Amino acid sequence: MTNSNKSIDLDVRTIIPREKHPTIHATFEKLNPGESLTLINDHNPKPLYYEFSAEKPGQFSWEYLEQGPEVWKVLITKIK
Repeated sequence: MTNSNKSIDLDVRTIIPREKHPTIHATFEKLNPGESLTLINDHNPKPLYYEFSAEKPGQFSWEYLEQGPEVWKVLITKIK
């Protein structure tokens, strides 16, 4: 990713659980292709990965930047 591409940090650790996934999806939808969000969470967001895979196949890339045990960071880039 080049420095000209937008990247957003999205820390969902303080968001109430029922609002986490809708917030993440809404943030992702606002991205343009090539832009990213860094998801910051207190657990492995693997269920979210499966959601994205089912609902947005081929539209994103998923890269772990940090894998716990207390903080998990995932770079989610919008491909198209």
